[in-house]
Amino acid sequence: MKEHQEEDKFTGLPENAFRELKPGEVYNPLMSPSKNYPEVTFWSVSWGIAMAILFSAAAAYLGLKVGQVFEAAIPIAIIAVGVSGAAKRKNALGENVIIQSIGACSGVIVAGAIFTLPALYILQAKYPEMTVTFMQVFISSLLGGVLGILFLIPFRKYFVSDMHGKYPFPEATATTQVLVSGEKEGSQAKPLLIAGLIGGLYDFIVATFGWWNENFTTRVCGFGEMLAEKAKFVFKVNTGAAVLGLGYIVGLKYASIICAGSLAVWWIIIPGMSAIWGDSILNAWNPEIISTVGMMSPEEIFKYYAKSIGIGGIAMAGVIGIIRSWGIIKSAVGLAAKEMGGKGNVEKSIVRTQRDLSMKIIAIGSIITLILVVLFFYFDVMQGNLVHTLVAIVLVAGISFLFTTVAANAIAIVGTNPVSGMTLMTLILASVVMVSVGLKGPSGMVASLVMGGVVCTALSMAGGFITDLKIGYWLGSTPAKQETWKFLGTIVSAATVGGVMIILNKTYGFTSGALAAPQANAMAAVIEPLMSGVGAPWLLYGIGAVLAIILTLCKIPALAFALGMFIPLELNVPLVVGGAINWYVTSRSKDTALNTERGEKGTLLASGFIAGGALMGVVSAAMRFGGINLVNEAWLNNTWSEVLALGAYALLILYFIKASMKVK
Repeated sequence: MKEHQEEDKFTGLPENAFRELKPGEVYNPLMSPSKNYPEVTFWSVSWGIAMAILFSAAAAYLGLKVGQVFEAAIPIAIIAVGVSGAAKRKNALGENVIIQSIGACSGVIVAGAIFTLPALYILQAKYPEMTVTFMQVFISSLLGGVLGILFLIPFRKYFVSDMHGKYPFPEATATTQVLVSGEKEGSQAKPLLIAGLIGGLYDFIVATFGWWNENFTTRVCGFGEMLAEKAKFVFKVNTGAAVLGLGYIVGLKYASIICAGSLAVWWIIIPGMSAIWGDSILNAWNPEIISTVGMMSPEEIFKYYAKSIGIGGIAMAGVIGIIRSWGIIKSAVGLAAKEMGGKGNVEKSIVRTQRDLSMKIIAIGSIITLILVVLFFYFDVMQGNLVHTLVAIVLVAGISFLFTTVAANAIAIVGTNPVSGMTLMTLILASVVMVSVGLKGPSGMVASLVMGGVVCTALSMAGGFITDLKIGYWLGSTPAKQETWKFLGTIVSAATVGGVMIILNKTYGFTSGALAAPQANAMAAVIEPLMSGVGAPWLLYGIGAVLAIILTLCKIPALAFALGMFIPLELNVPLVVGGAINWYVTSRSKDTALNTERGEKGTLLASGFIAGGALMGVVSAAMRFGGINLVNEAWLNNTWSEVLALGAYALLILYFIKASMKVK
């Protein structure tokens, strides 16, 4: 115990934590590889489960609203540090890593589920014969999550150890610094809690009481209304706290690229289409369209045409990612094969901080999981058709494995998982293949979306889990323990997401209103024409694909730009506002250390806004589900509610900046 008490006095990560190692140099984590520390305890497992439940509910709400899921690792790490400090637990670093690792399943399972599965509810409104059950949502999320864990483990050593210092791992870096600073003082939970209360109360007032409008638009005045109607020109901004916090963490660079994609659609493509084809009815791939382009609102032009360009861009960005990471796939498979061919007693000689689950367990676990996926597909999704089931499992297993490295690579470099783009490509491929083997119509839509849900969750888990493993590598956790208990977090998060999704669908619906589920609507838009025998907008997809190639050649992140093209404008503008706040508070002083400290304080406040706003959004949804609706719709239709929203938003931004700048 004496040795452990000495280990408590951490002063920060080693000097070589973030740079490439010199020949012969070794990285020594904070927790010594030669000693054992408390990691998996009743405390860490129970708190991990609690975080998985809380943040699964919060992330599901925000993701369905915004189309992006916030990374739960940072706020969970802060809470873990706060509760460990309050309980005065000694040697809590290993426990906090496990809390964070189990709890972080929430964000990745949510990302996998909400990008695809709400599309089942969206299409069910149109095709009542479709059935959607809790078990379908739960099992597809669970099996996808387990596949993601098993497929990633062979790549762990490559990403976290062999490539040490070559990848920045932004999300893992921030989370690790929180956990280390917690060991030094544990006081970072206070600003997070205060910001959580302010952000939560702010968004709760809007969602529950409707004191002011959720969005500010240029339609607030007559001139703006005329611009929207005649020139198809409109500007919108969501004034919520949670979305503002999300923008701060995304940062100005990527927020600007996302918003640039949005502005290209809303200020160039939509007005341009109206000007060029104003008198035409463009319905070659959608017979339901009976209005001329000129008669449509900007929102309708976006929905029926412009969004498809973004979908093509996202799909091509995923293909480019696979091509770029082919070398990584071959290297990691080679490492895994060597380990499989090694002798059994080699396992005992591996130091604690490099010990993974054995390749035999991974191989057997993968086979069992794939068999369960086959049974799920055969008895439920494919309704007893063996050919359809076999084709589906080949697609799901192949795409999940190939795209695993793309997801991990993206997280390691920019901290953003391009899972939605890769899933869109999966859905298009699955739809074309399943139609070719005779599966069409509503049953085909269900099959493709559930297949997409499994793949999406697997890729989301793979990308998120590499963050956890890198955190553990820097701090000195036991990888095998993180890998083992990740399965528990997956089960808890999958069950929570399934329940929350059903509640939110019954309360709001996913086709319009407060929870527009932009990603899932895009998925539904892709699936329906392909499975209904109607031609898909291949021309628009092609334009987006060419655009992604051009952006990549110009070294502009194609995925971020394409995402902006199909996420609504009002949800992209606040990202830039949050990113601008980040830039402002981290560039006011000539003292680099002070700027860094202010930036970290802002990250805490942004995490509080996200967690508080999203959690209170779930509370508000629960109230509506229970029949309590205190919103005055007449007031929200009054333009003064938008003016008041702008005033409240300005005060929120002012608080954010002032509080971030104030550091001790």
